[in-house]
This record gives sequence, C-alpha cells and structure tokens, in this order.
Amino acid sequence: MSALSLRLPDSIHRHIKEIARKEGVSINHFISSAVSEKISALITEDYLAKRAKKASASDFRKILSKVPKRKPLSGDE
Repeated sequence: MSALSLRLPDSIHRHIKEIARKEGVSINHFISSAVSEKISALITEDYLAKRAKKASASDFRKILSKVPKRKPLSGDE
C-alpha cells in the first residue's frame, strides 16, 4: 500500500470528515472508495467508447427489426 500526501480546501475536508463519520468509516477509507469509484467510471466510459466505435448502424437496424411491433406497456410510453 502507498501513502499519498493530499492538499484539500478546508471546506472539502470538512465535508469528507462529516460524511465519513456518518458512514462509519475512516477518512482514508472514504477517499479510497471515492477514488476507486471514479477510476471505475472512467475505465467503463473508455470501454464503452471503444465498443461503440466497433458498432455498425446496419447491424443495429437488423437487430431492431427483430423486435415485435406492439404498443408500449403502460408507463413505458
């Protein structure tokens, strides 16, 4: 495990302290979880962008053509 010195504005530090206390976790755990979530979101975004570049509009239309024609279910309009 690595150590990291981090400078934060006082207001952000206060928010982190309060949220970590409410969640019952340490500040280190809270920050580690927050950074992990952000990394996961960015990696997922990159993955989806790469997959989208491989997509074919004609293949998409072909797949959609197999969807039955019917009225939407109530609430899905």
